[in-house]
Order: sequence, then structure tokens, then C-alpha cells
Amino acid sequence: MLEALRTQDAGETAITPIAATPPAAAPAAAPESPSPDLSALDLAAVEAAVRRAAADEIMPRFRQLAAEDIVEKNGPHDLVTVADRLAEEHLTASLTALLPGSRVVGEEAVHADPGVLDALHGDAPVWIVDPVDGTRQFVHGDPGFCTLVALAHRGEVLASWTYAPALGLMAIARRGAGARLNGVPLQAGSPSSGAVLDVATSHYDFTDDEQKRVLATLETGGIAPRPCGSAGLEYLHIARGEIDATAFSWENAWDHAAGLLLVHEAGGASGTVAGQPFRIEGGNALPFTAARDAETARRILGLLAAAN
Repeated sequence: MLEALRTQDAGETAITPIAATPPAAAPAAAPESPSPDLSALDLAAVEAAVRRAAADEIMPRFRQLAAEDIVEKNGPHDLVTVADRLAEEHLTASLTALLPGSRVVGEEAVHADPGVLDALHGDAPVWIVDPVDGTRQFVHGDPGFCTLVALAHRGEVLASWTYAPALGLMAIARRGAGARLNGVPLQAGSPSSGAVLDVATSHYDFTDDEQKRVLATLETGGIAPRPCGSAGLEYLHIARGEIDATAFSWENAWDHAAGLLLVHEAGGASGTVAGQPFRIEGGNALPFTAARDAETARRILGLLAAAN
């Protein structure tokens, strides 16, 4: 059953601020159908599928893109490339083959048909895919991009893969079983007492005036905010203890599902300004944060909430 991927450990409920559960859906009011059997899912095969999609569709095009390979979606900063599209198609085919009956919510599929998001509310297991997180970096030949894959069921993220092929980094998290980077356990730790907090925030190119106003509350003593790059890699930086927190004002599931589980399983914390866990289905009070520990998350959320 799905419980094969829902392993709990004794410390799991201690690391989210305000609420004592990791990002998950609210309990359904209606009786639930039986969970699909995921006990036979080969997690190593998922990793192999992610690596293969990157090797076949992304890396051959890195620093090799022609002008016609790049398209604006919603403006000059919101780009998509042929690598994004082909990698998502590759992953859609390979992941659903590994788990028959599963669905895929991919960034490019949702752009083409917003109704794809409805799968996040259904009973089938869902693969949440961002084929190239950090497309702008990819377009400019910057290696700071990654492929994000998360497996969720009824809003609960069960496993995730964060792969930065140009950097040689593969981070894998399994709910209740910890997180690893290239096979080595990850532990986010806590900031040193009195240290200035390094916080990655929503990039100003993707925020409106109101969002900028709220995020500006982090421009205070003891905090050093900076615009984020690839969201997936910022979550990895937290899980590695390299930065202290994020403050994000958008909620696309493909940008956050994998990273939130990664941070959680590395001992970190997350929450929204409403004091609730982040919901991958959307409808969150924004901004929200992920942080190395609960104390840091509470501090960031307190500043952000004060702006409302």
C-alpha cells in the first residue's frame, strides 16, 4: 500500500512551524477509495528515468540552443525551451510506465491545459514535474538549473527527486525516511546564534508591487535577503545548510513539492503566513517559507505576516 512510502520516524512531527504536519492535504470529508499499491515501485528506476530524461533531452541542448528553440510564455522573463517540452514528454511516458494508473502534472502540460491541475485533487498517484527548473539560467548557459520530480497522493508528497545534471547533484527524499545528496544523508542543521540569515526570496522580475512590499519586510537587521535562482536548487541549499530560508510568493506545485519534502526530510521546517502547512493543490496564504529549522521559519513568517 501507499504506507510503504509513508514511513514515519519519531521526530517527524517536530519540524514544521505552527502546524505539526508536513505539506499535505486536509483530510477528505468523504470516504476514501483504497490506496493504490505502490509497494513494488522501484525508486531507483525513478532516479534512472530522471537521469535519462536529462541526458537525452536537456544536456545535449545546454549551451546549444538556437533562437527558435526559446519561446516566451507570459513575458520576457518567463521562458520555455524545446528542452523543457521534450524532457517533460519523456518523463511523462517513463514515470507513468513505472506506476500504471498514475497521472502527471507537469509545468508545460498545465500551461497548455490548466485542467491538468485537477489531478492534484484526485485519488490517483500524481507525478509533479518541472522538467527544467531555472529555465532562464538554462537559456543563459548557467549550470544553476535542475529537474524536479515529486510523487504525491491526495496532496501528500511521498518522495522527491532534485537533479542538477550540469552540477552532478542528485538529491532524493522519501517521506519519513530522510534525504540524501549523491547518496550521502542531508541534515539542514540550524543557523549559528546571532548569525545574519541568508534568505532567498521571490525574484523581483516575477513579483508585483504588493508582493515586493511584503517581501521588503525582510530587509531588516539580521537578515540578508536576495533574489532566488532556481527554486529547486534554493531548497537544496537549505537542506545542505548553505542558506537559511526562502520566502516565496507563488505556489506552483512543480516548483515547490519536491523541495519542500527535501527540506522537511533534512530536518527543516515550512509554513505559510496563515500558520498552516503549504498545500500543493494551491489556495495557500502567501508568502510562505521553508527554513533550516522551525525557529528560523517562525522568525521569517512573523516578519512577513506583520506586513499584512
